[in-house]
Amino acid sequence: MEQRVREEQMGGEEQGRARACEKCAAGYYAICTIGGMLSAGTTHLVTTPLDVLKVNMQVNPLKYYGMSSGFSTLWKEQGSSSLWKGWSAKFCGYGVQGGCKFGLYEYFKSLYADILVDYSRTFIFFLSSASAQVFADIALCPFESVKVRVQAQPHFAKGLSDGFPKVYKTEGLAGFYRGLFPLWCRNLPFSMIMFSTFEHSVDFIYQKLVQKRKEDCSRVQQLGVTCLAGYTAGAVGTLISNPADNIVASLYNKKAENVLQAVKKIGFLNLFTRSLPVRITIVGPVVTLQWFLYDSIKVLNGLPTSGGFHRRVEEANLSA
Repeated sequence: MEQRVREEQMGGEEQGRARACEKCAAGYYAICTIGGMLSAGTTHLVTTPLDVLKVNMQVNPLKYYGMSSGFSTLWKEQGSSSLWKGWSAKFCGYGVQGGCKFGLYEYFKSLYADILVDYSRTFIFFLSSASAQVFADIALCPFESVKVRVQAQPHFAKGLSDGFPKVYKTEGLAGFYRGLFPLWCRNLPFSMIMFSTFEHSVDFIYQKLVQKRKEDCSRVQQLGVTCLAGYTAGAVGTLISNPADNIVASLYNKKAENVLQAVKKIGFLNLFTRSLPVRITIVGPVVTLQWFLYDSIKVLNGLPTSGGFHRRVEEANLSA
């Protein structure tokens, strides 16, 4: 009888620990989601002028053929306010996307590491980032559809408040997801390369450059590693995703009816080169700042900076 009572008590303690772990995990993912929302929304908002120029260079390359001349043309023809077109859609859309992307990435990374114990770290990084990005782009797509139209069509709408109703009225729900497939084609490779490059860069920096464990470094040093790894990840991801970014802009502004037609009109070489300098100027600092703000929020909440698995997962995947 006493043994049975003892077993029930032990079972109750184990269940209590399990519930506590679940609450801790839920809190961790919530912080990651909020951190992703704030970091992505803020950084994308700051770069709105560059994004306006990029979209116009993609849609009308003959008129907007360079960065300095492009800014000058926008300023002369549409005024200084034109450089901030689509800011609300950009802030809200990329904020929601960032929350899904970072929060779900941490969730899927932990989930897949527990399930796919015989697979390499790189495979888990790829799969986790791809899974998170699928949901993140579904959340982003309606905002992106309004943003691109507002930025490239001067008289389309002023922002989200009148842009959303106009898209729905003229094209229905399908209008919001017209570019979802190209958006996946752009963001899935970018996200997979970006997260994987970031993770491996963090490992490389600590092992080869800093030559200390993360736990032995100060918070400032850890955030410095985050920035260096973040810039590397952003630059590499930009090169991979540039063709799909040009296709997205072409489809949303009705320069083409489908992906194949967009590829033919833009040209194969132009898919990789058009607006690339602007995107590198935007994406490199944006990704760096995103990771810095994201990890700063985690640090302020008593969490470690990003990179790697939890210790129990690292031990299970040591051979990988």
